[in-house]
Amino acid sequence: MAISRTAPRPPEQPIDSIEAFLARQDKQDLLRFITCGSVDDGKSTLIGRLLWDAQQVFEDQIAALRADSIRFGTQGDDMDFALLVDGLSAEREQGITIDVAYRFFMSARRRFIVADTPGHEQYTRNMATGASTADLAVLLVDARKGLLSQTRRHACIVSLMGLKQVVLAINKMDLTGYRQDVYRNIQTSFDSFAKPLGFSSVTAIPMSALHGENVTRRSTLMPWYTGPTLIGCLETAQPFRETNDRLVFPVQWVNRPDANFRGLCGTVAEGELKCGDTIRVVASGQQAKVAQIVTMNASVNAATRSNPVTVCLDREIDVSRGDVLAFPDSPLETTDQFEATIVWMSNEPGLNGRSYEIKLATQWGIASLTAIKYRLDIDTLAKQAARSMALNDIAVCNLAINRPLVFDAYERSRTLGSFILVDRQSHATVAAGMIRHSLRRAQNIHRQDLTITRSRREHLNGHRARVIWFTGLSGSGKSTLANALECALHDRGLRTYILDGDNIRQGLNKDLGFTDADRVENIRRIAEVARLMMDAGLIVLTAFISPFRREREMARELIGHENFLEVYVNTPLEICEKRDPKGLYRKARDGKIPNMTGLNSAYETPEHPDCIADGANESLQDVVDTLLTRVLAEAPAKNGAAH
Repeated sequence: MAISRTAPRPPEQPIDSIEAFLARQDKQDLLRFITCGSVDDGKSTLIGRLLWDAQQVFEDQIAALRADSIRFGTQGDDMDFALLVDGLSAEREQGITIDVAYRFFMSARRRFIVADTPGHEQYTRNMATGASTADLAVLLVDARKGLLSQTRRHACIVSLMGLKQVVLAINKMDLTGYRQDVYRNIQTSFDSFAKPLGFSSVTAIPMSALHGENVTRRSTLMPWYTGPTLIGCLETAQPFRETNDRLVFPVQWVNRPDANFRGLCGTVAEGELKCGDTIRVVASGQQAKVAQIVTMNASVNAATRSNPVTVCLDREIDVSRGDVLAFPDSPLETTDQFEATIVWMSNEPGLNGRSYEIKLATQWGIASLTAIKYRLDIDTLAKQAARSMALNDIAVCNLAINRPLVFDAYERSRTLGSFILVDRQSHATVAAGMIRHSLRRAQNIHRQDLTITRSRREHLNGHRARVIWFTGLSGSGKSTLANALECALHDRGLRTYILDGDNIRQGLNKDLGFTDADRVENIRRIAEVARLMMDAGLIVLTAFISPFRREREMARELIGHENFLEVYVNTPLEICEKRDPKGLYRKARDGKIPNMTGLNSAYETPEHPDCIADGANESLQDVVDTLLTRVLAEAPAKNGAAH
């Protein structure tokens, strides 16, 4: 990105626009495309052949290719064109593509950037990354194998990513004797499968990437095929163009190297921005005029889509990273709830009720999966009921965000309609999503201001409200400790209430089981109830196993760090089993309970609890006294209500 960390200065004579500057460099237009499909369908070989036939390989690369073909190749004494693309040592050793490899080449009529994406299911996330910026997809099929599940999955992702043009490259025809019936069967099967995916064009081309048949030259071995070659199809395809006249400028960084310069750095996602234009900050509604548009090497009068620039305004307004600039007469919408199609990219399951960080354009927030509506069957595109998502699943979900974000449907805007979900513990990207539409309740439901506030209830009660969250294994002593602490608080005149796991499952959560998804939803509901009761001015004590760190952290953030006291009742498993007050461990050992925390379901020990209670060696009274001292110090009584 052409953004400088120092204040760039304009030249003597600004040029008209970045597009005009680039036009001077090269008159040819650019097409971005991806190669995708199942593993070992010949994607890297095809790109290597394109580079070779386009004479984009230098003499030293040819020499290296000959040497590498002897060492790593799969074509005997012949050159293995896949090695031109597979650059990682692991890729060469295993003969598969792992990461996305981008290559540039030219024909007589057009420039190309091709993304070679991996076919293995483990690296589907990398395929989605490559598709997100492409204009067209070349979907390869091994003529011997036909359509596979991964072929169908990639076709679905291509459709979800908004790619409307597909080349169905039926490769390795040399291994089937160049038979027309093989080609026809695969073409018919794909047309039938892809009908609901909404492609505007599907061009099926029989080819042999290894031997160059129908790649850049027409094959004499398949005279029955009269359609275009691959390069002919690529040269005539239409690049993707968003036709929105509005401005979308997500602010990536505020550049202020000294007191004399302040610029808003980012890339024009949609529209055209010119000096003198009035812009509006979507979130705050503040307006200003564009005084200057700066690039790395020049000051320009205008910037269009995909141009990275620094924008200087005529006056100081409150703008920071994550804000989105638009034209006042073409306002953008915000939402905190929407329906989206999600591609799950993590080995950790996606669970209903679990929260994640969300990145939409340059905006960040906290998103919760409020409903997994259905999952797509990749082979039939049928809608299946689901309560969780596994690696490579494609599902339609509802999400709720902790604050309004600027958005649009993905079909209208790739920038404002696409997002990623990030695990809050590991910070790994777990999903990519495409927004379908905002949920109506996001506009219809508004928070109601009430006259009697939490502070007034606390004043009446005579003490501060808060939540004391006990966590630990079954049999660790959580409920016993919570009950003893409540008695001590009650004796001192403080108003309390215990939310106990077994009691809650008698009513509010009686519909939930003990799967990971149900445990997540169980804790989400409890956190919401605890927050409401805290708002009523009570000291709330919760006694739940709450096995997952993510949900305990979610509860802490929902309730507020200053209001949340996490108490880890640290009792070893063997002691919990000896106590076994409900006989659960014995049943689990006999195979009657499949999801027993500590045995066949994980318990994630708190990393930084506010208090640790030794449930094995410390007396109940000592633990209560310690907690009582802390609670009374942090929730002091008022008006003499407690003594």
